[in-house]
Amino acid sequence: MRTRKCLKQGVLERISKILGDTNDGLTGSEIAHFLQQCNINDTSPTMTKWKRLYNALAMCQNNDGCSNKVLIFIQTVLNPSRYTDSKTFDEKRNAINEALSYVGYELQSNGRFREITVANTINEAQIRANNLIAALNSRNAHHEILKYCKAELVDKNYFHAVFEACKGLFTRIRNLSLINTDGIKLIQHVFGHPVLIINAYQTNQQKDEQKGFEAILEGLCNMFRNPLAHQPKIEWSINEQDALEILSLISYCHRRLDNAVRIGD
Repeated sequence: MRTRKCLKQGVLERISKILGDTNDGLTGSEIAHFLQQCNINDTSPTMTKWKRLYNALAMCQNNDGCSNKVLIFIQTVLNPSRYTDSKTFDEKRNAINEALSYVGYELQSNGRFREITVANTINEAQIRANNLIAALNSRNAHHEILKYCKAELVDKNYFHAVFEACKGLFTRIRNLSLINTDGIKLIQHVFGHPVLIINAYQTNQQKDEQKGFEAILEGLCNMFRNPLAHQPKIEWSINEQDALEILSLISYCHRRLDNAVRIGD
């Protein structure tokens, strides 16, 4: 491999956070193994995973004056043979390539690097949107959810993506039920009356399931909806993991609505 230019600090930090992610990144023992395999000194073994990776990779390229070993490390960790799930591999590779695009490199599906045209600016909002979409796709999220994972909705944090997805869920309930109210009143009317049923609604167990679904919707309403102003009740910071879990819950609600039957007014 010819000498490769050093990665910028922001790019290296982004890569370290992806590979050292708390939930689905490398384990501590895997970090030690791959660093040793690539002949990179593990400078901070007691630090959090992403900082441990960043310090090791940054020190390596500073000492070498190039990013060759860093790229070999990425290539080793993202070797396609390590992944039995192609979606997980593609998700990781896409996230890494978002960062590498700003230094002119791309990791191909065969696990090899190629040079590409350098991107001029980093659109962090688009990166967040792409990552969220990839994570939701890996969970086979309902198609109604994906339309709210737009860059403009995750520009500052993920709150507005979740809020708009919740608002979209309530709009769908109104369209299916033909009941033109909102908030708790809408939920209690449509599912408590009921107007829509999500099962045969014959046995006590089925009626309890309907009641439980109504409670889930009321919980979402209480968290995010203000039916008078159609604005968030209170805006607070939501990270990517929070957004993923809440959007997955909203996706579940949409799936139950797919088979809902209207029986009343």
